[in-house]
Amino acid sequence: MKKLLLIAAVAVMGISAQAQEFRFGPKAGYSYSTLKLKGDGQSETSDPLHTFYIGGMAEYKLSDKFALQGELLYSQLGGKVKIAEADPSDPGTFLNFKSKETFHTLLIPVSAKYFITEGLSVSAGASFGLILSAKAKLSTDFGIGLPGLELNSDKEVDIKDQTSTLNIAPFLGAEYALENGLFFDARYNLGVSNLAKHPVGNEKTTNSFIQVGVGFKFGGN
Repeated sequence: MKKLLLIAAVAVMGISAQAQEFRFGPKAGYSYSTLKLKGDGQSETSDPLHTFYIGGMAEYKLSDKFALQGELLYSQLGGKVKIAEADPSDPGTFLNFKSKETFHTLLIPVSAKYFITEGLSVSAGASFGLILSAKAKLSTDFGIGLPGLELNSDKEVDIKDQTSTLNIAPFLGAEYALENGLFFDARYNLGVSNLAKHPVGNEKTTNSFIQVGVGFKFGGN
């Protein structure tokens, strides 16, 4: 009986060792970021900020189906908030004025992953963003929605003292990985933290963003 128990224990340990796998590597990609402003019963979503992210990830596979993943990323997030809008009834006001708000953010996403197939997985988790600096720059456009017809002011204003440091964003995502270690992923991050450091009344500003990227995993069994 003791021998049988010992053999069974060794077999279970062997299966467990085969299931566990640690992999790590770089990743980078595109970010589509917007700000949502709420207050006095009204809500407005900013125009998007098109930026990038870069950093690294580490994945610990608990079994064939489940894994935990942590990342460290740098990204510029934010949005373009309308200050004044062109009035079609007044020919003298043909410009839209916006404040381009950029948050230089260190992101720490933590997630649980479920593998639908060996290469395809879905994930859920939260991204903890530390806003290192925040800048605002005046931009104008002609209000006709064509790309490239935008003018940016040379002057940037520091708005870090008006911006909260922590930006928490729960997310859902998906990843497809090739056998050689190359992977592609996408996720939607829903901002829940109020980034207005000194809100007036029920004023709230949140930052949500989409990430689409590519990376490479080293390591394995």
